[in-house]
Amino acid sequence: MAMAIAHHRESSSGSITRHLDSTGKYVRYTSEQVEALERVYAECPKPSSLRRQQLVRECPILSNIEPKQIKVWFQNRRCREKQRKEASRLQTVNRKLNAMNKLLMEENDRLQKQVSQLVCENGFMRQQLQTVPAAATTDASCDSVVTTPQPSRRDANNAAGLLSIAEETLAEFLSKATGTAVDWVQMPGMKPGPDSVGIFAISQSCGGVAARACGLVSLESSKIAEILKDRPSWFRDCRSLEVFTMFPAGNGGTIELVYTQVYAPTTLAPARDFWTLRYTTTLENGSLVVCERSLSGSGAGPSAAAAAQFVRAEMLPSGYLIRPCEGGGSIIHIVDHLNLEAWNVPEVLRPLYESSKVVAQKMTIAALRYIRQIAQETSGEVVYGLGRQPAVLRTFSQRLSRGFNDAVNGFNDNGWSLINCEGAEDVVLAVNSTKNFGTTSNPANSLTYPGGVLCAKASMLLQNVSPAVLVRFLREHRSEWADFNIDAYSAATLKANSYAYPGMRPTRFTGSQIIMPLGHTIENEELLEVIRLEGHPMVQEDAFVSRDIHLLQICSGIDENAVGACSELIFAPIDEMFPDDAPLLPSGFRIIPLDSRSSDAKGSQRTLDLTSSLEVGCGTSNAAGDASSSQSSRSVLTIAFQFPFESSMQDNVTNMAHQYVRSVISSVQRVAMAISPSGGSPALGPKLSPGSPEALTLAHWICKSYSFQLGSELIRSDSLENESVLKNLWNHQDAILCCSLKALPVFLFANQSGLDMLETTLVALQDITLDKIFDESGRKALCSDFPKLMQQGFAYLPGGICASTMGRHVSYEQAIAWKVLEADETTVHCLAFSFINWSFV
Repeated sequence: MAMAIAHHRESSSGSITRHLDSTGKYVRYTSEQVEALERVYAECPKPSSLRRQQLVRECPILSNIEPKQIKVWFQNRRCREKQRKEASRLQTVNRKLNAMNKLLMEENDRLQKQVSQLVCENGFMRQQLQTVPAAATTDASCDSVVTTPQPSRRDANNAAGLLSIAEETLAEFLSKATGTAVDWVQMPGMKPGPDSVGIFAISQSCGGVAARACGLVSLESSKIAEILKDRPSWFRDCRSLEVFTMFPAGNGGTIELVYTQVYAPTTLAPARDFWTLRYTTTLENGSLVVCERSLSGSGAGPSAAAAAQFVRAEMLPSGYLIRPCEGGGSIIHIVDHLNLEAWNVPEVLRPLYESSKVVAQKMTIAALRYIRQIAQETSGEVVYGLGRQPAVLRTFSQRLSRGFNDAVNGFNDNGWSLINCEGAEDVVLAVNSTKNFGTTSNPANSLTYPGGVLCAKASMLLQNVSPAVLVRFLREHRSEWADFNIDAYSAATLKANSYAYPGMRPTRFTGSQIIMPLGHTIENEELLEVIRLEGHPMVQEDAFVSRDIHLLQICSGIDENAVGACSELIFAPIDEMFPDDAPLLPSGFRIIPLDSRSSDAKGSQRTLDLTSSLEVGCGTSNAAGDASSSQSSRSVLTIAFQFPFESSMQDNVTNMAHQYVRSVISSVQRVAMAISPSGGSPALGPKLSPGSPEALTLAHWICKSYSFQLGSELIRSDSLENESVLKNLWNHQDAILCCSLKALPVFLFANQSGLDMLETTLVALQDITLDKIFDESGRKALCSDFPKLMQQGFAYLPGGICASTMGRHVSYEQAIAWKVLEADETTVHCLAFSFINWSFV
């Protein structure tokens, strides 16, 4: 593209500009012509716009300029604009690099000071070790009394005492943020680099747990301080923050007395609260500081009744140091130093309360990421789906997380009360008869449930399961654990407060889900999406009524290589119109690692699809290798599901919720066993029985036994010698099921048609016994033909009625039963059934 070279000179008619065109000749334009061309370019910057040509023709002042010259002028104008944008971008990048270089130099200086201090301490220890023998021979009367200096305790009951505490807090915080008061080590898994959010460190040896972060943010210092002081907006575990008192400090700063409540992450330990002094001031170099520490006394702060369900934790000097950079932006240092009183939680949970890494993940890193997110949204770098503003989508994520935390904790002041509590490992039921779901922005759209809301929740320990892999499976394979009729029941409450007990309006769900992404955080550690579950009415008069269910969902911690405090899947039914102030009733899962996760990379490469063996028939030999090479790891799983109800239906909903959550727990545990390195390989599907062959081999046995016993082919004979036999069996139109030969036969395998008929999943199949699906006449027919079946190897059963797991009746024209023989053609492995032309009635 031709470059524009402009020369200016004054004339009697005004300023004249000379532009070099594509032929190398100078073309003269008056200032009026340039202004006219600029106006046309501003209105129609696209080069092929017909509107631009029309505007040029409508300008008389441009009539004496050739169209080709005008075209060249626009090309040169666009080139100059690109140059200016690129120059501006390079200047911005250069400023950021200079600021980051300054930050790294300061970090290097701090590390050098820390090394010098360690060298001095090492020399002092050597000297002490050399003088110990001499000191042991001296007279005991010469021993001196050594006292440890105690921190001064200021009077927190007056302004002067609070100001003294604030100044001490400021000094201690600065020594942690930029000095060597804490022995910082690099955060495991967080390597600084050009793509990193910041530099992260955790304490190696100090009282309590501490974490530190520093980074460059493209926001002004005052804006950053405003965001960070609003802790509930970015710290998902913060339930509330209330400023009780605020007064000026006399030096331009402010002192605040703050009461903060923090959610408990599980149902197994109480929540924490803090009573702190927060000091905001500006240093002589222009840096803005917000520092905070706990005030002494467990009884200090609000009334004891308000804090009855909380354990008072301690915040040691912590805060934020924000320094403005030349050319815009700020360098921020964050320090979080806490004592979470781990002594009063179950021993298995203490790693959550004694780990500096957990504090870094949940607070320090989260704060810096949130600020970076706001900075990118402000600059327009982030694009979200469905035309939603970033603030609206961020509010949805916060409301989902907050609603789930409220359900897990069940605070009395929110209206929750326990119905039963059968032990730490069992399902806990709580009811809230006063809960109102709505938004403060539009109270008219608030949704009040006439009866209330029931919550069924539980926490349990998982062994050798990657939280990221498990949550990713739960997200991608909802049909393996969820009952869509329960989702439909919850979704029905959003439509004019209509209530319907599951099953009153029969709907058949296909099991398929469509995930529509809405947005994600800058490092994709959290996803916000809408899930559409496809449903079809079973009643003819409802044929034109949509039965699809829409869920708003957040999913976090699904990247095994990312550093995160936990993995979560939280969802809530939402109206298909997706209003900004939609009421939400969140349910979901939270999995928190308690130990370091396995370093074996093989576990992350295994497929998540429990039915992927229908495509690939691989062996089980790798499972033992994975189990032997994996390290033991533990995590705690917390489940909470909420169910609205009417007062007259509370007992029914209570029983349904209790059974449903137990079913979900059972399904999740089976999935966890399947994807565990020490369990069955998920690439093969769930293990059919302890000594069962892989699914491909079983499919061969089923088909060959059918041909051997009945003299006809179940599927085409040309597919029996390759891996497509399992796929053809899976897609067979008849419902094919296999059950064990035990006193109480249980199902081991079913193809897709069989799962549809039973309205169940592969994971839940092993909970179903053979006698449960037949009615009385069907059981009698099976018992009468059973000797014939065992003697001749097969039997034809008359048509009849059976029942699905959802209690719906299923009719079939005929059923065929046959013995499935192993490869030696003598050993009976199981029984197979084929239900022909089945349908719901």
